[in-house]
Amino acid sequence: MNARILIADDDRAIREALARALSLEGYDVVQASDGAAALSQIEATSPDAMVLDVMMPNVDGLTVCRVLRAERNRVPVLMLTARTETPDRVAGLDAGADDYLPKPFDLDELLARLRALLRRTRPDESASGGEPLQLADLRLDPTARRAWRGEREIELSKTEFDLLELLVRNSGIVLDHSTIYDRIWGYDFGPDSKNLAVYISYLRRKVEVGDEPKLIHTIRGVGYSVRAS
Repeated sequence: MNARILIADDDRAIREALARALSLEGYDVVQASDGAAALSQIEATSPDAMVLDVMMPNVDGLTVCRVLRAERNRVPVLMLTARTETPDRVAGLDAGADDYLPKPFDLDELLARLRALLRRTRPDESASGGEPLQLADLRLDPTARRAWRGEREIELSKTEFDLLELLVRNSGIVLDHSTIYDRIWGYDFGPDSKNLAVYISYLRRKVEVGDEPKLIHTIRGVGYSVRAS
């Protein structure tokens, strides 16, 4: 069966252009013009993924995402934002989005990110190995997709967990930007993309709280690595 994608955007031109493009790619497409309609469509159609605009009337995209996550609905969300500052992007991740894309966006990039989100939700690919992983006091359960730092459980989106798992599985190894983009997003967004840096920054906010020792290290000009300090 074709994956069903919900497009929620109050800009009719963008919404319909995306619907045409996704239909040509073989997806079943459902549309919503605001956040309230998006929530209704999610309940009625159970989409496999969602393209969600942040700025919408009545109920905005951040609120839609928070409602879904509060209800334990894990539909993958690719959030569209016209705001390019890092705090605005982080707000989408904090609301529970799995990925974000600033406007104006490249259609090929949006399609690549959607494919990556859908790949990671397939049962045969979502769990990359049943054995728990541990680095210092950081523990990951890949099968349950849960993470802890000491006794504290860390709430992670799909993309955040995938990124942290990749780094921990390669503990002590420096992974370059291209490798991480390819493994997590299935698409190399190029040297000018800030996508990875935002995710690393956000992971640090969740994984390294207060006086907890630093685990995620930046190797300038190369990439990232995790290791016990």
